[in-house]
Amino acid sequence: MPVLYTTDHEWIDTNDAAAATVGITTHAQDALGDVVFVDLPAIGATFRKGDVAGVVESVKAAADLYMPVSGEVVEVNEALRADPSLANSDPLAAGWFFKVRLSDRGEIAALMDQSAYDTLVKES
Repeated sequence: MPVLYTTDHEWIDTNDAAAATVGITTHAQDALGDVVFVDLPAIGATFRKGDVAGVVESVKAAADLYMPVSGEVVEVNEALRADPSLANSDPLAAGWFFKVRLSDRGEIAALMDQSAYDTLVKES
């Protein structure tokens, strides 16, 4: 399954059957500016789709990071915690935020594919 997107500008990669990887989009990091701090969720924490799972702070603003699907956090990106600028320099790879074990794979159907997300960004 490809990378999917939320209207809140998070991406989720569900290619790993054990845990999906979550991060912010290039559009989100562009809007935020230089990221200087990330507050990542605790491993083992469970969230419902739409819950605030963390915070991203930049030189311009702070923004909540929303959970794109319901599930349990199984890993966080400690490299991002140590170097928040990874969210700017490589938001779709090294700048990932956390991995989540999905509790309801059906929620994936409500997320956007690349084309739908590109349309959302153009219209905003």
